[in-house]
Amino acid sequence: MLFKNVAIAGLAHVDAPNRVTSDDINARLKPTIDRLGIKTDVLKDIAGIHARRLWDDEVQASDAATMAGRKALDDAGIEVGKLGLLVNTSVSRDYLEPSTASIVGGNLGIPDTCQNYDLANACLAFVNGMDVASRMIELGEIDYALIVDGETANLAYEKTIERLLRPETTEEDFRNELATLTLGCGSAAMVLARADLLPDAPRYKGGVTRSATEWNTLCRGNLDRMVTDTRMLLMEGMKLAQKTFVAAREAMGWVVDELDQFVIHQVSKVHTGAFIQSFGIDPTKVHTIFGEHGNIGPASVPIVLSKLKELGRLKKGDRIALLGIGSGLNCTMAEVEW
Repeated sequence: MLFKNVAIAGLAHVDAPNRVTSDDINARLKPTIDRLGIKTDVLKDIAGIHARRLWDDEVQASDAATMAGRKALDDAGIEVGKLGLLVNTSVSRDYLEPSTASIVGGNLGIPDTCQNYDLANACLAFVNGMDVASRMIELGEIDYALIVDGETANLAYEKTIERLLRPETTEEDFRNELATLTLGCGSAAMVLARADLLPDAPRYKGGVTRSATEWNTLCRGNLDRMVTDTRMLLMEGMKLAQKTFVAAREAMGWVVDELDQFVIHQVSKVHTGAFIQSFGIDPTKVHTIFGEHGNIGPASVPIVLSKLKELGRLKKGDRIALLGIGSGLNCTMAEVEW
């Protein structure tokens, strides 16, 4: 999955407007926390998540993805009619059918020649969407592709808090569902294009993927509930990440000190710290958002990349590592040259 003719023409993100603190969540859960005698503030002290953003209740995944998609098209300076592919990578969905991509496409007014579909692979889906689009661009099938992601966690929060407040809730129930309360809302989008059309644009170089699907039971969720074995997910996820990093080093010549930024899918303080420690990454090269935004699923990687661009921290020629793990387990490590 290495590419020679793929450019990033546009990139954008949208932060959800409503800030909800972990203190707010803990206050709502106080009856259960007191009854179970829980003393540790897992959300803040362990996960390092002090706040997250939520949408207004009526906002759906397609609405969030559409907002980011419009911003990315504007950033690219291209008309929607030039798109040959639209991929929605959201974990969140409006419906089982039709595809959320078709709703986003309708909102944006894509042409009838534009292929559109959802691509699902937990928190890894956005990078997977980049790879699928890049193959089509590299083969000359299309000139432009739009990858979008809109994550909504409002329903999951309300239903999870409702369950955890039940008098029969046990400490194990609390532990298994707490990861849901680290989620955040947000959206991101990227326009990819033939690099020969935009020779000065940043390049998507592609990457490597490894899987360990025997661990598919460690995190299972639907729109209103997620049950996670956080300890085993971290352990097995890091084993897979180490294997993937070896492959990235061989395929792309990675040397940690020679990479300028590390855009990591951020689950929590623990997971981000494990990446930094395992690979000897300079922490100043990791822009973190989990503390204020939580885990925004597959939108996390493009949101961090977009925020780095917005902050002016990316300069011409920078080599940027994209590092992601998705429950299942799957891991991708890829490179962008700015």
